[in-house]
Amino acid sequence: MERRVAERLRGALGPLGLEAHAFKVGWYNAVLQPAFHLPYPDDTLAFVVLSTPSMFDKALKPFVNKERQKIIRDPVDQCISHHLSRVKEKFPDQRVDVMFDYEMLPSRKPKFLAQTAAHVAGAAYYYQRKDVKFDPWGKKKIFGVCIHPKYGGWFAIRGLLLFPDIQVPFLEQPSPVDCVSTEEKRIELLEQFNFHWQDGRYRDIIEVKERYSEEQKAYFATPPAERFRLLGLSQ
Repeated sequence: MERRVAERLRGALGPLGLEAHAFKVGWYNAVLQPAFHLPYPDDTLAFVVLSTPSMFDKALKPFVNKERQKIIRDPVDQCISHHLSRVKEKFPDQRVDVMFDYEMLPSRKPKFLAQTAAHVAGAAYYYQRKDVKFDPWGKKKIFGVCIHPKYGGWFAIRGLLLFPDIQVPFLEQPSPVDCVSTEEKRIELLEQFNFHWQDGRYRDIIEVKERYSEEQKAYFATPPAERFRLLGLSQ
């Protein structure tokens, strides 16, 4: 069942520059405190959805051109919401729950921890402070970051698709590719991400197959309120 669902998702999302990676809810819940658990049985089938560099040209620009009168908040969020809602229509006999990376619970906690989901699904390796043996940061707060084996840091985690009626007790968990494998490189990655994230150097910590275009870099480097202008939209 998981393979049929995965193939249908690949067919729907791949042409948009989106990836979907399967995981069991139990894998995710097992590594988090109860406050962050997804409220589904452990064997429930879920997919984490990533946007790759080509999403900008394949999905966002066509969406903006077609839906420009309807865009009232963040164009990327609305684009992803639109396409994942259409994906639900591909499964008329299944319940499909969607969670987006920007959604919050009433407690102001995020609905899901995106980087943890990507890691347990084998989509991208979530490098954290605990992955460094000789910690050089003392009492500083250090945030972790996911690195994709093909795109490095040139990607984003956009949402979850959950299939509450599909249980996959025998699904085997893939390990994410440990592409930043040396202590020195991991320290460099976390240093760049935490203290120099604006320059984007952390995204190229590995040799990447594809990165954002100059147009896309300019778009994401622009304050959200001014991005409408770059896409030819009035705010």
